[in-house]
Amino acid sequence: MTTHLALLRGINVSGHNIMKMEALKTMLENIGFTNVRTYLQSGNVFVDTEEENASKIGFMIKQEIFKVFGHEVPVVVITKEDLELCFKNSPYLKEKDVDTKKLYVAFVSIALKSENINDLKISQFKPDEASIDGNRIFIKYAVGAGKTRFDQKYIEKKLNVTATIRNWNTVTNLLKMYSE
Repeated sequence: MTTHLALLRGINVSGHNIMKMEALKTMLENIGFTNVRTYLQSGNVFVDTEEENASKIGFMIKQEIFKVFGHEVPVVVITKEDLELCFKNSPYLKEKDVDTKKLYVAFVSIALKSENINDLKISQFKPDEASIDGNRIFIKYAVGAGKTRFDQKYIEKKLNVTATIRNWNTVTNLLKMYSE
């Protein structure tokens, strides 16, 4: 049995794609996942399964959400190692006096190459910064996530991927939950 973390994008935001976490949990248990746990109302769901393939798990969840709730919800599935690598590889955590409230991680559906950073044309968003590490894009917003155009929609369009962004506090808490 392996624990996976499904990151659902765009649920319970501004009155769109409303889903009660208890109903989501029941739905996932009904299709065979066990030890289903949610964090916040924004689509962070731990599931245990014999299935190892993250893409297959994401597809199953996406299909079932559409069938049960009628919502088209992108899903990115990650592992504990993905979260651990956030702490190990983030270039911004190493900075002196870093404000973690301005740090975010975009989790993407495929592993990227470091040269994909050029495709993002991040220089047009200065002073925001970004760095690619596998299926993660580390982001440091100068002012905040709400005041930038360097967002999930932009990342998806430029890289042709599915992406979902979590703030540093959420990444920290999700890693703690993996150990519970």
